[in-house]
Amino acid sequence: MDQRSSGILLHITSLPSPYGIGDFGSEAYKFADFLTETHQKFWQILPLNLTCTAYGNSPYSSFSAFAGNSLMISPERMVKDGLISESDIQSAPEFPRERVDYTAVTDYKGKLLQSAYKKNKDSLAHHHDFQKFCNANSHWLDDYGLFISLKNHFKGAEWGHWPEELRDRKESAIKEWTKNLADDILYEKFLQYIFFHQWYSLKTYCDSISIKIFGDVPIYVNYDSSDVWAHPKIFSLDKEKRPVFVSGVPPDYFSTTGQLWGHPVYNWDILKKSGYAWWIKRIEHNLKLFHLFRLDHFRGFVGYWEVPASEKTAINGKWVKAPAEDFFKIILKNFPHISIIAEDLGIITSDIKEIMKKFVFPGMKVLLFAFTDDISTNPYAPHNHVKNCVVYTGTHDNNTIKGWFKRELDHEGKKRLCEYLGREVTEKTVHWEIIRLAMMSVADMVIIPMQDILGLGEKERMNLPASANGNWEWRLTPEQISPSIIKKLTETTRIYGRV
Repeated sequence: MDQRSSGILLHITSLPSPYGIGDFGSEAYKFADFLTETHQKFWQILPLNLTCTAYGNSPYSSFSAFAGNSLMISPERMVKDGLISESDIQSAPEFPRERVDYTAVTDYKGKLLQSAYKKNKDSLAHHHDFQKFCNANSHWLDDYGLFISLKNHFKGAEWGHWPEELRDRKESAIKEWTKNLADDILYEKFLQYIFFHQWYSLKTYCDSISIKIFGDVPIYVNYDSSDVWAHPKIFSLDKEKRPVFVSGVPPDYFSTTGQLWGHPVYNWDILKKSGYAWWIKRIEHNLKLFHLFRLDHFRGFVGYWEVPASEKTAINGKWVKAPAEDFFKIILKNFPHISIIAEDLGIITSDIKEIMKKFVFPGMKVLLFAFTDDISTNPYAPHNHVKNCVVYTGTHDNNTIKGWFKRELDHEGKKRLCEYLGREVTEKTVHWEIIRLAMMSVADMVIIPMQDILGLGEKERMNLPASANGNWEWRLTPEQISPSIIKKLTETTRIYGRV
C-alpha cells in the first residue's frame, strides 16, 4: 500500500474452463498473464473455502475455515502431475460456458477425484510430499477429514444431531470412528493435498510475474463445520452444543430486515484466555495462501450484531463489544509484517475508526455508494478519499456498474453523477466513467470487478445478498478479454499513474 497500484476482482470459479467451473488450470495462468500485460498488480479473489450446494454454493458458508474447495482442482493439472490419464478427461460433459451448474460440476468432479484416489491411494503411505502436507496441516486436517467422513456416513446430518459420544467428541468414539472411516479420511486428505499443491503452483507463478494474490477471510464459520465441532468452547453454544446466539447485521442498504447469517458468534472471553490460538492458526494459514487479505465484516471484531438463535430475521439483535485492541495487538505481535484490508462497509462507528487508525488498517471506498444527496461529504465520493484505502467500483455483493445505473440509480442520482463528471453519462459509457473515477482517486489501491471492466449488466453480478438462488455462478469466457479491452485497461492504468 505504499505506491499507486490497481487490480481486478475475479474469483477462481469464474475463470474459463472446459470442466464447468473455473479451476487452477491453464486459464488461471492466462488470466495472471492478462493482469501483467495490463499493468495490474493485484488479483483479488473470494474465499477458497469448500462450498456446498446445501448452503447456496457460497464461499462464505463452508464446512471448514481451512479446507480448500475441491471443485477448483484442475483435471488437466492432475493429468500433468500423473494422477490421472488423458483418457480420464476426454469424455467430460458439455457444461454451460457462462454459468456454473454446481450440481453437474459436483457430480462430474466427484467421480473424477474418486477415480484419481483409487489409482493413487496405495502409494500415499510412502508419498513424501503427501505425508509432509498431512503432518504440517494436522492441526485442522485430522479433524476436518473425520468430520466430512462422519457427515457422509450420517447422510449429511449436522454434527449436533450425531450420536452424543461423537457430538461431544468422546476420546474413545473419536478413536473408533477414525479407524472405521480410515479410507474415507484418507480420501479427504488426498483431495486437500491436490488442492493446495495446485494452488501453491499458481501462487508461485503469480509471484514470478509480480502479481500479488489478494485474498478474503470471512469473519465467521458455519455451525455445521469441523471448526465448531472441534472447538466448541470458542463459540456461543449451549450444553447440547446448539447455538445460543448467531451472527448477522441489522437492517441496512442491502436488506430491510437485516441479514441473518446464522453462524454461531465467538466466545471472545475463551478466545482471549487461549491467546486467540485458533485465530492465530487461521491467520497463519491464510498468510500462506495470500500475499494480503481482506478481513470480511471487520466491524464484527470491534462490536458484533448478536441475534438469539430462535429468531427468523436479524431485526431483534443487539450490538456486543469484542476485544479488538487486544486481539489485533496479539495478531501483529505474531505477524508483524501482515497486510490486512478492513472491510469497513455498513454502520461504521467511532470505535471502529479508532481501531483502524491505531493499527493503520486500510478501509474500503465503494464508488456505487458515492452519489447520494450528501455527495459533498459522502466518504465514498472520490474527493473525500484518502491514500490509505482501497477503492472499488463495486464489490461481489454489489450490482455491476451497468446494472446499478440501469436499475438502482434514480433520476436525481444520475443527475448528480453527470454533474460530478461534468458531462452526460449513458448506460453504454457509465462503466468506464466510474472506472476512471476510481483510477484517478488519491487512494493507493484500486480494485475493479472483471464484470465492470467488461461493461456487463445485472445478470452477471456475482451475488445478491439475502437471496438464496443463482449466486456465485457467473463465468468469464475467453473471447471477452478482447484486444480492445486490453488496450483500454492498459492505457487507463498508465494515465492515472498505477503502472
